[in-house]
Amino acid sequence: MTQKTPQNRPRPGKPAPKGSFKSRPKAKPAPKPQAKPQAGTPEGDRIAKVLARAGVASRREAEKLITAGVVTVNGKVIDSPALNVTARDRITVDGQPLAAAEPMRLWLYHKPTGLVTTHKDEQGRPTIYENLPDDLPRVMSVGRLDLNSEGLLLLTNDGELKRKLELPSTGWLRKYRVRVNGRPTDATLEPLRKGIEADGEIFQPMIVNLDRQQGANAWLTVGLREGKNREIRRAMQEIGLNVNRLLRVSYGPFQLGQLKEGEVEEVRPRILRDQLGLGPAPETEETPAKPGKPAAKRRPPRVPRRKP
Repeated sequence: MTQKTPQNRPRPGKPAPKGSFKSRPKAKPAPKPQAKPQAGTPEGDRIAKVLARAGVASRREAEKLITAGVVTVNGKVIDSPALNVTARDRITVDGQPLAAAEPMRLWLYHKPTGLVTTHKDEQGRPTIYENLPDDLPRVMSVGRLDLNSEGLLLLTNDGELKRKLELPSTGWLRKYRVRVNGRPTDATLEPLRKGIEADGEIFQPMIVNLDRQQGANAWLTVGLREGKNREIRRAMQEIGLNVNRLLRVSYGPFQLGQLKEGEVEEVRPRILRDQLGLGPAPETEETPAKPGKPAAKRRPPRVPRRKP
């Protein structure tokens, strides 16, 4: 005797009628346990980071100050940057109390030739810091431009921002107008586009365009995402070209534009935070400005131009 198939159960080989079964709700995954702070992890931030954030120096330079024995925490001289501090700690540098960190700021500076990008030069050459406007606070340069290079140099009062913008991982393209002596062709420049080695150091591929030939010289536009010492000049020498003028025209989203030689212009806080992806700033950090008015420009004493 044949057994009857239950009404709601499909026969083998036949599709189930619509609405025959109700799918069982999927079980919700168990919530992931929240990571607990490791026992013994000190609170606060590394001392070098705090010094950099307060504008004392870059993090690397702050570490040198610490090892030099000029930094104290709660009255005790420290000799290692492996220390976390909080707002409760009393910090001094060269006997002076550490000032509270100021809002992060960034300036565009049109560096002339004939100035070195350092606070003090062992050879006694003039530095950019000796020629900046007097009303500018203590600033640090983002990267460098060598003695005979000119153009856009970013300045900041924040050591952490300096460090972030200098890292290749930030991915910001730096563009230069470069004048070389010679008559290069696209084939001449191709090794730069593929990456080249100079003096045992490997340079990443560059973006290189031949703009025009002007007598015995040629103008190029060069883009790179790292900033090794004299990178463009050394790479050009490897392919037989000598650079006789080098002008940086942009650093990431920031442009030299019409900024005149020696002038300084501050980036509006809102624009800076937008470019860094930080979102709106607290009201206390915003500098109110009238719509349509450009940021104030400051002009220091002019520096005599040196021949390259």
